[in-house]
Amino acid sequence: TTPLEMDRRIRTLRANVPGIERVTLSVHCHDDLGHAAANSLAGVMRGVSQVECTINGGGERAGNAAMEEIVMAMRTRKDLLQLESGIHTEKIMRASRLVSQITGFVVQPNKAIVGANAFAHEAGIHQDGVLKNALTYEIMTPESVGLTKSTLVMGKHSGRHAFREKIKELGYELGDNAVQDAFRRFKSLADKKKVI
Repeated sequence: TTPLEMDRRIRTLRANVPGIERVTLSVHCHDDLGHAAANSLAGVMRGVSQVECTINGGGERAGNAAMEEIVMAMRTRKDLLQLESGIHTEKIMRASRLVSQITGFVVQPNKAIVGANAFAHEAGIHQDGVLKNALTYEIMTPESVGLTKSTLVMGKHSGRHAFREKIKELGYELGDNAVQDAFRRFKSLADKKKVI
């Protein structure tokens, strides 16, 4: 289904089932079309009080609604959704890694919230934006899911600002000419290696 259809179905149930207010409505969404978290949120926004979901979106076929996506949407967009889960979001990353380790299912790097790349930036424009104001490219903080900070991935798409910050982070102080020379050599190496 789609989020709009889920919204309609819950509204129809609420409008046509006598005594529905005494029932705990629950949704159990599969991710065949990539809508499981959105469908679950659509249900919750219409008064569903129970969401059956899984950590990392695990489950048969394409998996189930990912708990971390639903919970962080509720937390991050509280202004719009006005919902609470009661989950300690700072433990999400730890739980995700534990589930991955136990099940043997690797979390894809670009997975929302818990993927290795969720708070990693390689593109120079992204790195510059994040260094100036993390909210430029991050709607939530890494700390809110149990990480300590975002990662600046040093690769061929990195810019001077990130390169200069990485040099400082490593404990080096270089003048402008030395930084320019080092950056030129870094870019040459980055063309040969994906990540430095």
